[in-house]
Amino acid sequence: MDAYEILKKLTTLDGVSGEEGPVRDFIMSQIKDHVDDLVVDNMGNLIAYKKGKGRGPKIMLDAHMDEVGLLVTQITCDGLLKFHTIGGIESRVLVGKRVRVGENGVPGIIGYKPIHLQEKNERTGAVDKKRLTIDIGAKDRQQAEDKVEIGDTVAFAYDPVEFGDNKLMAKALDDRVGCAVLIELLKGSYECDVYGCFTVQEEIGLKGAKTASFRVMPNVALILEGTTCYDVPDTKEQSMSTRCGNGPALTVMDRSVIVDRDLLNLIVDIAKSNNIPYQYKQTITGGTNAGRIQVNGTGVKVAAIAVPCRYIHTPVSVMDKNDFENMIRLSKKVLEVLPKAWEEGRLSNSDENRAINLYREQGGIEHV
Repeated sequence: MDAYEILKKLTTLDGVSGEEGPVRDFIMSQIKDHVDDLVVDNMGNLIAYKKGKGRGPKIMLDAHMDEVGLLVTQITCDGLLKFHTIGGIESRVLVGKRVRVGENGVPGIIGYKPIHLQEKNERTGAVDKKRLTIDIGAKDRQQAEDKVEIGDTVAFAYDPVEFGDNKLMAKALDDRVGCAVLIELLKGSYECDVYGCFTVQEEIGLKGAKTASFRVMPNVALILEGTTCYDVPDTKEQSMSTRCGNGPALTVMDRSVIVDRDLLNLIVDIAKSNNIPYQYKQTITGGTNAGRIQVNGTGVKVAAIAVPCRYIHTPVSVMDKNDFENMIRLSKKVLEVLPKAWEEGRLSNSDENRAINLYREQGGIEHV
C-alpha cells in the first residue's frame, strides 16, 4: 500500500480517544519491518525506534491516533442511548449522523425531534446535546443492553470518498493524515535517531504525548497534524486559518505553543530550496501535542507541519491530496537536513554546555 492508500484505510478504522487499539494494530502491521524496535507504553502510545548513523539530534515524530467521538452514558427504557462527546464536536454536526457503537460496531443513528414537531425557538436556536440520542433499533432497554454497554465509545460511520479536484472526504483526517505521513517517514533511512510516536488521547488534553516524550526525551520534535481550514465563500481573509491546496501549513503559535523560531525558519528554508509549497497557519485557535512535548525535560525544540482539513472534527472532513503529498516531501527533507543543521549550530543553543558558557561570558549569574 502506498501512503495515500494507507491514509484511506486509516480513516475507515475507529479509534475514539481511549480506544485507539484498532488503529494501533494496523499501524504496527505497516511499520514493523521498517524499524529497529517497537513498544506500547501504559497509556497505549506506540513508539517506534529507528536507529540512525550516529549524527545529529534525537528526533521525535508525533502523530496522534485518536479521533473525536462519543461515549455512551445511559440506556433509556425505550432502548435509546444517551451520550457525552469526546473531544470538540459542535452539537449541530451530530444531528442525523450514522455511527458505530462499541467494539462490535453496532450501527446507529443520532436522532432529534422532527422539524414538524419543533417549537419556533428549537428551530432557530442551538441544538441541545442533552436532547440527542443514539437509536440502534432496539425496542427496549433489555434489547439494547444485549448489544451495547454504558462506557462504549461511538465513532462516525463514514467511509472515505474521493471527489472533485483531487479531494478526499473522510472522517478522522485529524489526525490520520499525520499517522499516514509518519508511517511513510519510517520507511526511510536517516543520519539521526528517529522515534516515531503514534500517540493517544490528544483530543481530550494532549495526554499521550506527555508520556511518550518523557520516554523518548528528544532534542527536536516534529508534530504531524491535520489542521483547521475554512476557505469557503463569504469568509473574511483574516479568518481563513489555512487554504486547501496551498501546501502543508506551518504553525507559528496556537493556544498550546509558540514553536521554536530557528526550527521553523529551517523548515521554511528547506521548503523554498526544494520548491515545496507551504503556508502559515494564520489563526492561533486550537492546540497540538507540541504544547506538551515542548516542556518535557529541559525543553524540546518543536514545530508542527499539517495538512489543511475543511470541516475538521466532522465525519466529512476534506483535504487536498497534493497537500498530503507535499507534507511527506517536506517532512522527509527536514529529516535529511536536520543532522547537518544541528552540527552547524543553526538550531541555537543545541549544546547546553555551550549555552551556559556563553551566558557566563555575557555576564550571567555566577552560580550557573
